[in-house]
Amino acid sequence: MDFGFDIENSSSPYIQLLKVATLIPISHYLLGFSLIFLTFLYNFLEFHFFQDFFSGFQGQPVLLTFDSCSQLYKEVASKCQILHGRYLATPWLSSPHFQTVFLSFYGRAPSLRYKRELFITPDGGTIALDWAMNQDGMQVNGEIHTDDTEPVVVMVPGLTSDSDAAYVKHFAFKIVKRRWKVVVSNHRGLGGISITSDCFYNGGWTEDIRTVVKHIHQRYPEAPLFVVGTSLGANIVVKYLGEEGANIPISGAAAVCSPYDLLISDRFLNRGVVQKFYDKVLTLGLKDFAQLHQPVLSRLADWDSIMKSRTVRDFDNYATRIVGKFETVDTFYRRCSSSSYVCNVMVPLLCINSVDDPVCTKESIPWDECRTNKNIILSTTEHGGHLAYFEGMDATNLWWVRAVDEFLGILQSSKLMHKPKEVEMSPQISPLKSSIDQSPFLNVVEHGLITAVASEPTDAEVVQNEHAVSNNQVEACAISSSGNEPTTIAEVVHNEYGISSNQDEYTSPDIEMDVHMTDKPNSPDSIVEPLKSDTSSHASVPVMKYLYQLSRHTRKSFWLLAYIALVTSLPFVGSALQYLSRKKLKSVQKR
Repeated sequence: MDFGFDIENSSSPYIQLLKVATLIPISHYLLGFSLIFLTFLYNFLEFHFFQDFFSGFQGQPVLLTFDSCSQLYKEVASKCQILHGRYLATPWLSSPHFQTVFLSFYGRAPSLRYKRELFITPDGGTIALDWAMNQDGMQVNGEIHTDDTEPVVVMVPGLTSDSDAAYVKHFAFKIVKRRWKVVVSNHRGLGGISITSDCFYNGGWTEDIRTVVKHIHQRYPEAPLFVVGTSLGANIVVKYLGEEGANIPISGAAAVCSPYDLLISDRFLNRGVVQKFYDKVLTLGLKDFAQLHQPVLSRLADWDSIMKSRTVRDFDNYATRIVGKFETVDTFYRRCSSSSYVCNVMVPLLCINSVDDPVCTKESIPWDECRTNKNIILSTTEHGGHLAYFEGMDATNLWWVRAVDEFLGILQSSKLMHKPKEVEMSPQISPLKSSIDQSPFLNVVEHGLITAVASEPTDAEVVQNEHAVSNNQVEACAISSSGNEPTTIAEVVHNEYGISSNQDEYTSPDIEMDVHMTDKPNSPDSIVEPLKSDTSSHASVPVMKYLYQLSRHTRKSFWLLAYIALVTSLPFVGSALQYLSRKKLKSVQKR
């Protein structure tokens, strides 16, 4: 069929260009499309390798925001070399997403073990207080330092994180090397502890940190007390400092990668493709947390809707809002945001945030509030990701850990040292009746939760240790006081987590956790020394199962990221294939 149009002899410039295009080898087209795809991926994942390369790998300077008349800056921050230096990310992790994912998957946490104290709150809730120990720090010759004047650092982890998180271990290891005490205050229901009350933690729940601080201050009244929060834990810490004002036993604090404004952060997580990926991952973690405590949460909230949640906002709507008795999700976000409390902070506070944080957007940082508060130093970096801040070619150090450690060390020896005040302590309230509180025995059950085994023995009973302690058995002992009357019965559960890795000194070989429980959470003499024994095989099985579930979800996150990268590249691949197919068809027609 002749349409009256001769392609071969046509003088149209487009036809001539098409003829010239057919003379270019296919390999050159593939190379061109590859460069376009890599350029798109470079910008999509926010790489900054070339920026670091052309700057001679010197890094970007740290931006400090503070009041011009701030004594905190003159006495402390001005002496911090790290805050006045530059931050250079690990070259092969020159992307905030790579840094954040690498921290979640690997982290390269140093070898660290904890001694656990089960702290019972006045409302019957259970909080796991993990005291860090290391041979170069708190633990020397098998003894625990009991110097009442040693500084104590309380760390509050982020959303669904506990003392086993890599960034928590990095920080705790650094503080322990300073020969300070450091305790990780795990949120309710985390750290392998079951929920024992109808109260759940949330982004604005400050009662637990308030109670823990009073408890530790009563135990060490002469020791300087510092509080460090990370991610959502940082929002809790800043809100707590703003609520208390000057009437607080805290000498100093630090907030790392805080979201500050939860409403803005929620909008940010639903904005772009990459942010929606993080939203999915956080939702999976929240749903796993909910499944661990289904008996309690299904009674208090809409369980079916919780399991159908696809975003963090959905989970907060069907669970957090209902348990916390908030009218709407936005009401919950507004009331729990720490940005409204920044102006009321009355103790030295260091805030660290990354501008390229893929979880906590820079839009929520209260720049003006920090600039007008003489007690706050805001430190922002151009890169760093979320809680990552890896530095060095081997990526074994976190920049923010060194910065906070230096800040607290200089603050502790400065003139601005906030002397611990005598905080009025409420009388010891007997916790609500619970299976854990009434039972002398603890057992690690499915998903790694700790529950009671039996409730028949009372506080007056003493369980005698009739079996020798072996390397393959965990034994429970009755701890008696120096008097004739026995004390509360407690069992020590000694868990060993075997984690294999090919790293050197910064891997986590055997992380031992010594667990004990007391019935008087506010008593300074309630800590029971751990027993030296290995984990029995039946106790390690649920723990390993819990770790397997976590690794399974991290693998899901990895494949989800790969899926997003594939979907975003389909338009380019489809266009290339369509062009090549047309070219091949034309060549066949010519023949």
